[in-house]
Amino acid sequence: MRLTVLGGGGFRVPLVYRALLGDSGDPAGRCTEVVLYDTDRGRLETVAAVLARQAARHAEGPGGPAPAVRLATGLDDALRGADFVFSAIRVGGLAGRVRDERIPLAEGVLGQETVGAGGVLYGLRTLPVAVRIAERVAAVAPQAWVVNFTNPAGMVTEAMDRVLAGRGMPGRVIGICDSPVGLCRRAARAAGADPERADFDYVGLNHLGWLRRLTVDGRDLLPRLLADRAALESFEEGRLFGADWLRTLGALPNEYLHYYYFNRETVAALRDAGATRGEVVLEQQARFYPGAEAPGTEAPERVGDGPPDPYEVWERTRRAREETYMAESRAATGGWQRDACDLDGGGYDQVALALMRAISRNERTKLILDVPNGSAVPGLAPESVVEVPCLVDAGGARPLATGPVAPDQLGLMLTLKAVEEAAIEAAASGSRRAAVRALALHPLVDSVRVAERVLDAAGGPGG
Repeated sequence: MRLTVLGGGGFRVPLVYRALLGDSGDPAGRCTEVVLYDTDRGRLETVAAVLARQAARHAEGPGGPAPAVRLATGLDDALRGADFVFSAIRVGGLAGRVRDERIPLAEGVLGQETVGAGGVLYGLRTLPVAVRIAERVAAVAPQAWVVNFTNPAGMVTEAMDRVLAGRGMPGRVIGICDSPVGLCRRAARAAGADPERADFDYVGLNHLGWLRRLTVDGRDLLPRLLADRAALESFEEGRLFGADWLRTLGALPNEYLHYYYFNRETVAALRDAGATRGEVVLEQQARFYPGAEAPGTEAPERVGDGPPDPYEVWERTRRAREETYMAESRAATGGWQRDACDLDGGGYDQVALALMRAISRNERTKLILDVPNGSAVPGLAPESVVEVPCLVDAGGARPLATGPVAPDQLGLMLTLKAVEEAAIEAAASGSRRAAVRALALHPLVDSVRVAERVLDAAGGPGG
């Protein structure tokens, strides 16, 4: 089985490869080749060096040898023959992310990669490239399943699905995010349950969802968890939102809803910080990419007297990245450190592996994914991409009916869908009106004039 990774020079690609190395399932459905494609050859070769070191460390087990790695020469070359295509691109690089964060902050509104004005700017820049990828998949790899990691994941997945569905490939793109599974697993542990035995009732959009029930053996453990302040505030979301607000909601929100419920505090923390998240990651990765290949890295890990071990340099940088994740939200809630179990990775890469196994081996499973709604969430259009539990097998992912959604939750979802649809229209047509609408309708942008100035500063469409 061949897996193609678009954005193959991305920092998190070794997590995907690590998951593939650990796949001990039926060898007949195991990935045997990974094809990497990236427009930045230097980053691509650096990541390839990390993967080579991972493969060298891999002790061959029941699953067989490490998947071979090949660097593609172009997009079509990467796509041909692929069974699965992981889209993990970052249009504009980290420098673009920094602009997406700094431009809104200069106007006093949230500057964040996927939420608020920054998320809209990122989407406007990314959507045309994502659509082009979907067109090439349909042309040269119609047998492939596309797994989208590219943010803003819901918006990008919906735009790609429109292309593929229009070419006779409905449902062939599935979006993945690690936030829901992280929330569900942390909540289960806090409730004293084994996450592997729990069933989760989760509903929302990407980076905008709520865990409404946590069931083990037919019993909902969420009410008991909400009533236990110590247990509730023992994990990340409990500390972010506080027991009182979670009890008021009667549900556990995705961590990204902190930007909505505590917007003023988070914006203040961001403006007081010395650097945005994008600037922090840019500085970390500026050391990593040359450091994985050259002896000049600070405190390098070496193999004997040779150059730094690329994998060890990557792992140390990854650990630092995880430790600083959502630091501004933690600062806005008093400042605290992430739990050790949340620093080890194993989020979206494990979901991706489970998805691939379910499809390639027809191993039926349930996963929280970003897929077209159909009739799963009442009140949303069938083509709207939602983030809900899905049944997955060889036929793909089918969203499960959620039942009625609370008015406050549905209201936010409808507003954000209007933002996403306007952004998709703007990216496709170049319409300034649609781009302004996408920004101005966002609940975290408090003025049409702010939306216009943000768009102008970003060099958005002017037609």
